[in-house]
Amino acid sequence: MVRFLLARPIAVFMTFLALMVFSFIVFRSLPISLLPPIDVPQIVVKVSYPNASPEAIEQNVLRNIREGLITLNGLEDMESKAGSEVGTIRLSFNYSTQMELAYIDVNEKIDRIANNLPEGIARPEVIRINTSDIPVARVQVVPKEGVDEIEVSLLSENVLKKRIEQLPGVSLVDINGKKDRIIIVEPKEEEIRALGMTQENLISAIQSGNTDLPGVSVKDGQFRYYLRLATRVDTPNDIESLPVSAPSGAIVPLGKLAQVSYQTQEMLGYHLFGSKEALVITVHKQASAKMNELIPELKDALELFKTDYPQVDFELTQDQSNLLNAAISNLQTSLLFGGIFAFGVLFLFMKDYRLPLIIGVSLPSSLLISFLVFYFFGISINIISLSGLALGIGMLIDNAIIVLDNITRKRELGLDLFEACVQGVDEVMSALISSVLTTLSVFVPLVFLSGISGALFFDQAIAVTAILSVSLAVAFVLLPMLYFLFFSKSKKVDDSEEGKFFSAVLGLYEKGYDLVFGNRKVALLFFLLLIPVGLVISLLLPSEGLPEIDKLDTTLEVNWNEPISAMENRDRVVALMRHMEGGYEQAESDIGVKQFLLFDGENSIQQALLYFLFSSQDQKNEQVLKLEDFIEKNYPGAEFIIGDAPNAFDQLFNSSLPYYEVRWKDLAAKEPVPEDKMGPWLSQFPTSDWERGPGLEKESSVVFTLKAEKLATYRITVDQIQSQLQKLFGSFLITDIRRFGEVTPVKLKEPQTRFEDLLRNTQIAASDSAYYTLSEFVDFHYDDHYKNVTADKTGIYQSVFVTSENPDAYKSDFIKWGTDKNLGVSMVGQYFKDQENIKQLIGILLISVLLLYFILAAQFESFIQPLIVVLTLPLGIGGAFLVILLAGSSLNVMSAIGLVVMLGIMVNDAILKIDTINRLRKDLVADPGTSAEEALELALHRAGQIRLKPILMTSITTILALIPIIFSAGLGADLQRPLVYSVIGGLTIGTLTALYFVPLAYWFFVSKKKLKEA
Repeated sequence: MVRFLLARPIAVFMTFLALMVFSFIVFRSLPISLLPPIDVPQIVVKVSYPNASPEAIEQNVLRNIREGLITLNGLEDMESKAGSEVGTIRLSFNYSTQMELAYIDVNEKIDRIANNLPEGIARPEVIRINTSDIPVARVQVVPKEGVDEIEVSLLSENVLKKRIEQLPGVSLVDINGKKDRIIIVEPKEEEIRALGMTQENLISAIQSGNTDLPGVSVKDGQFRYYLRLATRVDTPNDIESLPVSAPSGAIVPLGKLAQVSYQTQEMLGYHLFGSKEALVITVHKQASAKMNELIPELKDALELFKTDYPQVDFELTQDQSNLLNAAISNLQTSLLFGGIFAFGVLFLFMKDYRLPLIIGVSLPSSLLISFLVFYFFGISINIISLSGLALGIGMLIDNAIIVLDNITRKRELGLDLFEACVQGVDEVMSALISSVLTTLSVFVPLVFLSGISGALFFDQAIAVTAILSVSLAVAFVLLPMLYFLFFSKSKKVDDSEEGKFFSAVLGLYEKGYDLVFGNRKVALLFFLLLIPVGLVISLLLPSEGLPEIDKLDTTLEVNWNEPISAMENRDRVVALMRHMEGGYEQAESDIGVKQFLLFDGENSIQQALLYFLFSSQDQKNEQVLKLEDFIEKNYPGAEFIIGDAPNAFDQLFNSSLPYYEVRWKDLAAKEPVPEDKMGPWLSQFPTSDWERGPGLEKESSVVFTLKAEKLATYRITVDQIQSQLQKLFGSFLITDIRRFGEVTPVKLKEPQTRFEDLLRNTQIAASDSAYYTLSEFVDFHYDDHYKNVTADKTGIYQSVFVTSENPDAYKSDFIKWGTDKNLGVSMVGQYFKDQENIKQLIGILLISVLLLYFILAAQFESFIQPLIVVLTLPLGIGGAFLVILLAGSSLNVMSAIGLVVMLGIMVNDAILKIDTINRLRKDLVADPGTSAEEALELALHRAGQIRLKPILMTSITTILALIPIIFSAGLGADLQRPLVYSVIGGLTIGTLTALYFVPLAYWFFVSKKKLKEA
């Protein structure tokens, strides 16, 4: 094949040129995003039920929805939590589930259930979770001093939101912190009572004045006219002019009986930028959009906004494109330095500037053509696929060096240029194909990991497959063609002598070889002892998901654990911000209930989420201590968590599951166990290291009790009392004024005095027209009750989070504790997911090793020789672990990627060395003057010399290309550093040991009996 293609250089050149042109066109159209658009198989159903207790929401709403959704296809788990006024159900599906269909299915079932839900409740919201739901940036909209905040809310909703939505690549724009205008009716109780009227007369008058006649029409001859009532109201003045009929028959304007005015609707949540009230607009990108094009467009739009709307300040915060830019700049850096160092190293070893130039052409060509594969598999350019390309670059350089070195060696043996190119490629072809297949055998099975890891590995596996497949095509076709073209005009006779540098290195190798083969048993024992040493070092290394990155931002999640209003929550956060003033670059906070459409977390008036950006790590550490001190001193009952600001990675990988949760259900009552019984039971719990789960958290409440006897005596109905209580303490809606999609609620004014005073001062009319105070019919007392009611597929449960070192050791004790109290006990949590993932990973790694063994056994036609390759892997891993330990790093995703890069190069070398030994043995045995034993010794020695130059060139080039990352600063460098430590450790210590281990193991594994027979 090589001979045929090499004889047609123009056809080969044009084919590659066409591929590169198509790849360039495709590359420009590929979407660029931070992460692959993965469908997280979760759907959240949110319920809002004003003035309802957790128990009422569970019994009347959530239980009905759970029963209706239990038959969903692919449903794995269902969790619900009912709190005061709100409830959520989180549905988890199998990863094979088509989430578009599941989303439609959930909505259909919700529509069917709607008739069984309480009257007046809003339709439950259904939210589908996707990685593209993570906002790419947040726009802060801050009204200047004296500017009406409601006007700014209308500007944001009706103008800014629409202008941002028109930007190419934007899929959704979400807003938090909006303020709405409402009309408040404040009754004048004395005037109403003097005329013998009640609040009901006012409410009835307003509702009558805002009625409509939908679909009513009259016929006039051949014409038909639709009617509308001219009595509709629009403004507070219209409402004040409405007539109210008194029992005496007098008609009184409503303005005489109540004050009507525009006011801001009571806020359940706020957004602050710094210590100022503001709005925040979150921008979400389309899955196919390019993030690196969207963000500059957004920044340009903000500059226009600043000119068009000078009454408002704008700021861009939490820009997620920084991570992607870091990954792209790292790839550019490694390509640049890789190219420079490759040129230097190749020139040093090969003494010819043309060889580095050939690699300089092949490297970007391979990368560019790889994007054609991306296009056909529908893969975007993201951090995951870019890391796959970075993995492949090491192998790409290795393949190129091996082919060029082999062609050069053939020329030094006296072959003409054309024949040297053909034989040089043919000789290493099968070995290079095997090495690529062995690398893929590690990657492809990872696609079958369950959960989000498997979904992410798909992009990486495709990227690695693409670049390695293209690298083979380049190595077998383009490189020999370029070599032939570059050297065909050369008049210079090749100098077969090695350069001074390599001669010195070869001399050192020979000394080591003599030492190892002079003490073969001791050397083998030494190498075999190194294998467990690597495993011991791994036990000393800390493990984490992503490497620790020096982030300059942080978040504070705080739950005040007091029944405070949103306004009080805001005032506390403002006080905290003012205390921190001058200590941060940027700060923002979402307080209380969030208005975001895509918010799937817990909405609570008592909670706040604060974000701080600092100028340096020292400032961050100092201010975090100041934060902790402020909250602990001023609000000792508050619970708070200070952590790094979540980026898209954290939001994707962070699990909402507790680490180890013990759940129980009352088998008899099917409802939460009351606190008076639960307290003593928890004191007998098998371990003292536990925290209350959501279903055991408590909060204070006021319980009203109606005095039934008195109500009967004075002939006052329960409905009258409930209606009056709703007007006093609920947000009583009289009517809605609707104009062209804009809705203005008309509400009764909620009194701001203490509820005890309201009960004493509010009067209610009895059947004899006499007035009595509410306190005569309503009693109250304070009570602690459960804050949430939690349930799963099988019903209501309560739980504790176990925080001890080895929680599963108490498993039998937990079950016994529950059985004694007639409780059904079960254990769930991330602990069990991790155990399952580890088992899966071990299984997949075993499959990878088996695949690797099968490929090598087929390549070498031997069952023994593949074991030599497999045994070199622990030597590289041990070297990598040692450098990671010395550098003070950890085992994480990036160091694991580094291990795969390094092992790919090491396996490549081992395969080619064994292939060379086999080939040399075959040639030497054919010589009648050489015995089988001598042939083996000579083959081992010569193969080491032949393979020394390519492995050194590959290792040194790769190490030198990566070294700049160690000394670089910034997010990208922090992310890549563990990868660099893995590669450097494996390619220095691992390569040095493997240089001697492979020939030594080969010598021991060859049957001496067969040698003698031969």
